Amino acid sequence: MTRILSRGKIISLGIIVLLLALVAAQINISSSAERIPYQDSTRVAEGRALYNENCASCHGIQLKGEPNWQKRDADGFLPAPPHDMSGHTWHHPDKLLFTLTHSGVQAIAGPDYVSKMPAFKEQLTEHQIWSILAYIKSTWPDEVKERHDALNEQ
Repeated sequence: MTRILSRGKIISLGIIVLLLALVAAQINISSSAERIPYQDSTRVAEGRALYNENCASCHGIQLKGEPNWQKRDADGFLPAPPHDMSGHTWHHPDKLLFTLTHSGVQAIAGPDYVSKMPAFKEQLTEHQIWSILAYIKSTWPDEVKERHDALNEQ
């Protein structure tokens, strides 16, 4: 004898399957979330070299950024911000910094946002991006590193 499920039971079953899929996806995202490896001297050294090759032309060899980085230029672009403690890099969690570097500002701010900052996903591996972020974070004072670590715990 075949039992036919009512429409309500089918919808309920569908919702349960969807919720289980979302929980599984969240567990996968949480377990794969990488952190900036700033205490790994090998990654920091690699990141320094990569930063000098790929980032310093805009953000400065000393991570000081461009002058007047908080004001749009004549073409409507924001100059490259500093990555030292005078900037706002350390105000953002690791995953956002990675996404911004990997996929570009538009991945965070939306497709209509204009920026001179390119996405680096075609030029750098994920490992290399994390190494660049390791170098940047390694230059911050301990107090700023601790505040940034706490930000990532939220």
